[in-house]
Amino acid sequence: MLYWLLFETLQPVFGPLRLFGYVTFRTAFALITALMISLLLGPWMIRKLREMSIGQFIREDGPQSHQAKAGTPTMGGLLIVISILVPTLLWANLRNVYIWIAMGSLVGFGAIGFYDDYTKMKKMRNLGLTARQKFALQVLVAMAIGFVLLLMNAKGQYTTAMNVPFFKAFKPDLVIDAFAHNPWTFAIAFAPFYVFMVLVLVGSTNAVNLTDGLDGLAIGLMIIASSAMTALCYLAGHREFATYLELQRVPGSSELTIFCATMIGASLGFLWYNAHPAEVFMGDVGSLALGGSMGTVAVLIKQELLLPFIGGVYVMELLSVVIQVGSYKLRGKRVFKMAPIHHHFELLGWKESKVIARFWILGLLMALFALATLKLR
Repeated sequence: MLYWLLFETLQPVFGPLRLFGYVTFRTAFALITALMISLLLGPWMIRKLREMSIGQFIREDGPQSHQAKAGTPTMGGLLIVISILVPTLLWANLRNVYIWIAMGSLVGFGAIGFYDDYTKMKKMRNLGLTARQKFALQVLVAMAIGFVLLLMNAKGQYTTAMNVPFFKAFKPDLVIDAFAHNPWTFAIAFAPFYVFMVLVLVGSTNAVNLTDGLDGLAIGLMIIASSAMTALCYLAGHREFATYLELQRVPGSSELTIFCATMIGASLGFLWYNAHPAEVFMGDVGSLALGGSMGTVAVLIKQELLLPFIGGVYVMELLSVVIQVGSYKLRGKRVFKMAPIHHHFELLGWKESKVIARFWILGLLMALFALATLKLR
């Protein structure tokens, strides 16, 4: 909105407004705007959530130390979503299709989380949608995003080839072109792309959701991951940097730096209220929205395979649940004292604040490693 008003409309009349044409300038102000919205709107939203008795229900089998958190306002993820959407609409070039896909992902996955949180409030317990229902809705949103990207691919606006860490020239295409022109094999041609989309987006959104179990843990890691994604978006859309680093260039994707910057600002503001001891929890509406958005941005800039490094702790949390459930079903034994793995360390005697700080450090190291791989090729 401001891009159109100040740069496209008024800049020809008043030259200094050309500053608003620079992505870096708008990225900085988008971050600040998101941070201020989150900080200023936070107290009002927390108060309203308390008035509406929207409190957290603690799982009965969780650590006993968490029982004191029962009743803490939840669904604070609404604050995060608002703090991302408003600055993006203000500072981004709204003619850029990548911006709308990213915002669509945020709203789509956030809506699933909102419905899940609402169901928990209705049932008055820590059980909302069933795993099957939640998974089905997530797959639906992922496939819808995939369908839009394939339409863009047909118009030459998007490529289904992707970057592979540590390799320069190896850029596999997820669409099997040899099968795409035969009506009998048409589905086979696009099946790998859709399967991969579901794995990335559903995996990403659930990984963040499972990590959201300690005060400030998931949102702190999101600040780190969003910062790395901001840098990658800028590099992917910059002709010279993308050529120098031999990345799959995505023209126009540099505009996504603004979206990622709002994720940083919104997360920083939310952490102000979510830091231990938390005044508010993000709930599924926040964790699913953030996870889905992060996965979508990775798909848009062709860094799907770098995402597990950027969100390394999220992946670790997800795998701990998969291992725990798989081991119990196959062997009748648990590998960890409790999953996700942050609860395992709590039961080992680590204080909650220590688990959070150490996981943040690990997340930072893995994000830095992910960025380093751009030269390790």
